[in-house]
This record gives sequence, structure tokens and C-alpha cells, in this order.
Amino acid sequence: MNSRPDSATSAAGRALSHAVLRQGRARCAALCAVSTAATAAGLLLPALLGHTLDLLLDRAPAARWVGACAGVVLLLALLDGCAGVLTGTAGAHATAWLRRRLIGHVLALGPRATARFGAGDLVARWVGNAAQAGTAPGALAALLSALAGPVGGVVALGLIDPWLAAVFLAGAPVLALLLRAFARDTTACVAEYQRVQGRIATALAEAIGGSRTIRAAGVADRETARILAPLPELSRVGHRMWRVQGRAAAQAVTVAPLLNLVVLAVAGLLLARHRLSVGDMLAASRYAVLATGVGALVGQLAALARARAATARLAEVTAEPRPDHGTRRLPPGPGRLELRAVTAIRGGRTVLDGLDLTIPGGTTLALVGRSGTGKSLLAEVAGRLADPDAGEVLLDGVPLRDLTHDELRRAVAYAFERPALLGTTIEDTLSFGLTARSPAVVGAAARRAQADDFVRRLPDGYATRTADAPRSGGESQRLGLARAFARGARLLILDDALSSLDTVTEHRITQTLFTPAPTETRLLIAHRPTTAAHADHVAWLHAGRVRALGTHEELWREAEYRAVFGEVAGAREARS
Repeated sequence: MNSRPDSATSAAGRALSHAVLRQGRARCAALCAVSTAATAAGLLLPALLGHTLDLLLDRAPAARWVGACAGVVLLLALLDGCAGVLTGTAGAHATAWLRRRLIGHVLALGPRATARFGAGDLVARWVGNAAQAGTAPGALAALLSALAGPVGGVVALGLIDPWLAAVFLAGAPVLALLLRAFARDTTACVAEYQRVQGRIATALAEAIGGSRTIRAAGVADRETARILAPLPELSRVGHRMWRVQGRAAAQAVTVAPLLNLVVLAVAGLLLARHRLSVGDMLAASRYAVLATGVGALVGQLAALARARAATARLAEVTAEPRPDHGTRRLPPGPGRLELRAVTAIRGGRTVLDGLDLTIPGGTTLALVGRSGTGKSLLAEVAGRLADPDAGEVLLDGVPLRDLTHDELRRAVAYAFERPALLGTTIEDTLSFGLTARSPAVVGAAARRAQADDFVRRLPDGYATRTADAPRSGGESQRLGLARAFARGARLLILDDALSSLDTVTEHRITQTLFTPAPTETRLLIAHRPTTAAHADHVAWLHAGRVRALGTHEELWREAEYRAVFGEVAGAREARS
């Protein structure tokens, strides 16, 4: 489902990384200031210790200098504590910002997001990758501080004696090459590790959604094996990641002590020639350790590489273009819907192929077709839950792309086969998406959907918590219908929203649903002949186009049309 980042995604990753740093620039600046102060204090301490040692060896008064050393040690402890707090808060705020941005983008993309990446993978990115990417500000500040230590150490060695800095710099390129190779290899390993995690999360989400089917088929062990199938690959990538880090640390640990020994040997020679004091020798030994502080650099580079890989995975999602909205509003009208030369391609297959269809305002059109002919995709395109690859859709003469977001969503209402009933209480659920709540409107919509009676039988009626309300699949569909009715939209789209209703309830709803309404146009997917028979017109889809348009009675004369209902019923039984 998800692909490796291309150049566009890489650019989006860099832009997202910069945005993370910009949104938390105040905290990042404070963290850099504290880290820099801690590094400066750490660089000052060896010089103080060396000078204090010289004073003590010369039996000169040194109490003030001992106090200064103690003060710097306390300051280091305080600055380290402040840096830890700032790192945590900066990471938390960056993670929250990334999650808000990601969830907003995913919801704006609509069905295209889950079709492109999968629900489980999106959750893994939102939870795990956003948290990892949120550590970038702290990791960057820590890396800058870790770099300042070696640079300051080299400068301090040069101030003690230029030969000490020259000896160290002679071996420094080896350390630089090791760090560069480590950063490159770690980024690649972490990115692959996170991709495999996303595959496992996707398979797990699919299994949770189909848990009843899995249990009924008795294939729990097989599904467990399918979900965990990528584990060996995850283990292999994880071991490779830690081998890369371990190898880099081992190489650094080998090179750094050699440099330290060389610096100390030169310092010893200078001490023997009386060019350095004992205190200078002590300071040089400490600065040599700071200058070869590769262990800290390896850890910070690894943290930054993990944050960078996680940001790249988030950027794969945010690089998907959001639908643009215009500035126009709808004129008064009955809800006339026009699809002009609409083409939609999904998974490399042309599902809708230059489709033309017009639904007069205030009428009802039923979509009929074999499984896979694009009925649900047409319903998505008709209300702009998805955009066509070619062609345009107009509502009362205005292209849907030209409408403002709020105007579009006020004008179109949806009811689905498996409605997601969002909201705390039943009343919240039925009012979902409304700018202004009205108990009278909610009650009227529930009565129209034949939901009022069973809602009032609940312990707290409309105030019952939705999660605690026992309901069947048909009752859930009635709540979904009521929510759509409550919007009072001029275009009502029912995507198989009557499939779980019993015959009596469906008949009652269709009596009100198909009552002529001059300001409400209805587009519905029909799987039952009785539903199609109530519609004003039926569009028979075949091979991505409208094969025939007429009344159900007219089309019923065709044997292939009659066969559609038998095939669809069989497909629905197999799917359930």
C-alpha cells in the first residue's frame, strides 16, 4: 500500500522537519541555550581544575578556586536538569503538533487516505512515528551540544599548546568518516524497520475488523500467522540496525582512546620540557576526552536518524494533495446533479469510464449494477468524498470543486451501509456535523428513519451514551439515516444504507424517503428490486458507464437486469 519516499516525498519530509522546528522555535532556542551553557560550563571545568591543582601544588591559597569548581559542578547539574525538562516538553509539544496536522490531513483526504495507506498503517504512523518524529527538536539540540563539546575541546587544547590540537586534528578525519557512515546506514535501517512495523499494524487492523468472520471460520491460528509473518523480517532489520550502531560505537571506542593516548603522550613530553604544568596536563587530559566524545555523538546521531525516518513516513501521508475548495456558494435550486464525462481510476483499473448522468432536482435515482461496477465510487464522487480523475460533477449548475468546504458539506448528506456513529450520546450522534443543534429537528429525523421508538425505549432515551446503547445492525443503519435526514441537505446519498433493514421497516422508510420533495434530490444504491421500484429512475451501471436509464418497470423486462439483483444478493451474503 505504501511506497518508498520519492523526491517529492523527500522534499515534503524536509519541509515537515523544518515546520516542526519552526512551531517550537521558542522551546528549541531555550533548549539550545541551556545545552550550550552546559557545554560551556563543561569546557570551563577542566581549566578550573587544572589551575586549582597548580595552586595546591604550589601551596598557594586555593579556597576560592575550589569553591569555583564546586559551583561549576552544581551549575552543570542544574543545567542538565533544565535540559531534560525542556527536552521532554519540546518533544511533547512537537508530537502533539504533528498528530494534529496528520489527523487533519487524513480526515481531509477522506477515503483516499485509507485506500492508499491502510487504517492500521495510518494508526501506526499517528501513534508511533509521530512520537518518534517529535523527538527531533530535542535530538537536534543535543546533537549541537554534543558537537560543541569536541569543538570546544580542540580549541582548548590549542590554547594550552598548539601541538596538542595539531596531534588531535591529524586523527579527526577518521572519526568524521565513521560518523558519516553511521548516520547514513542508521537512517536506512530505521526507515525499513518502521515500514515493516506499518505492515504488521495494517494486518492487525484488518483482523480486528473481521474478528467475527475469523472466529466463525475457525482460522484464528492462520490469521495470527499471517499478522506475524513479517516478524522475521522485522527481527532481521532490527538486528541489522543494532549491528550498525554497535559497529560504529566499537570503531569509535577503538579510535578515540588511541587519539587520547597520543594527545597525553605529547602532553607528557611538553610537561617534561617544562612547557606545561601539572594542572595543564590534567586539563589537557580532560579536553582530550571531550574532543573525542564520539559516544555521545553516536547516540545523538542515532536518535536524530530515528526521528528523521519517522518524519519521512509522516511526510508520505502529508505529501498526498488535499482537495482544494473554491469560494462559490450554491444558488437556490432543487438539487440537480450532473456528472459529465466522469472517469475514476482505482488501483490501476478504470472503474468509471467517461460516465455521464443527470439527476433532475427533487427526484430519486437508484444505482443498480453487478458487484464491482463502481456504484460506491460513483456515490463518493457525487458528493465529493473523492475526486474523479477526469470530468466534473455539478450541483445546481455549480462544479463541486468551486464550492467552499462548508457550503459543500451543508448541501450533501450521506448515509452508509455501516455507519460510524460518532458522538457521546444518541442526540450527539444524530446532531453530528450540524452547526446548530435542534432537538425538534433530531426528533423529526429519527421519526422519518423509524428510529424514534427504539431510541425512546433506551434507558435514557436520546441522552443514552451511544457506546452503551444496545442495537442491531438495522438499528445502527436507522440512526445513520436519521443523522443524514437531520442535515436537511439538498442532495441525499444513500450508499447501501437500507441493506440491514427488515422488510417492514424498509417499507415504512421508503414511503417517507421517496415522497416527492422539491428541494431534496436522492441518490441511492439499490440491491433489492423493491427499493429500485420506488425510485423515479434507475441507472444501470455496466463496465464503468450507464448501460441504461429508465424506470425499474421498464428495465425489468431485460433478463440481464433481473439477473443483477440475484448476483448482488449472493455477493452480499458472501461478504457478510
